[in-house]
Amino acid sequence: MSASIKLAINYAIFALIATVANIGAQDIVIRIYNGVFAVLVSVAVGTGIGLFVKYLLDKRYIFQFRARNVVHDGQTFVLYTVMGLATTVVFWGFEFGFHYLFETKTMRYMGAVIGLTIGYFAKYKLDKRYVFRTEAV
Repeated sequence: MSASIKLAINYAIFALIATVANIGAQDIVIRIYNGVFAVLVSVAVGTGIGLFVKYLLDKRYIFQFRARNVVHDGQTFVLYTVMGLATTVVFWGFEFGFHYLFETKTMRYMGAVIGLTIGYFAKYKLDKRYVFRTEAV
């Protein structure tokens, strides 16, 4: 198996893991809190959990990134998060769009999965180019 195919498979598996963490966290929040802002709170919590899980997997297994220290790791995480803002807009657009159009939890989650899939594809390109780029020594 070529290295690029193995990388794509691993990235897809890690995206799936982060997606499950995201949707799972959303579902837990909805079960605990069903107030006026339940959907918004669940999406925000799920996004945060998914972001953190994906960062840990990407930096270690996709980009083999080793931070120089805690500050460098924090700076890298901030940049990783900033690169994810545009892709988060895509993800949320699909999730909230499906929520509005279909008015069911199942379809909202389906929109989230579609949005996350599109977003993760774009995010890989951004992370490779700007976040985990190989710096000249």
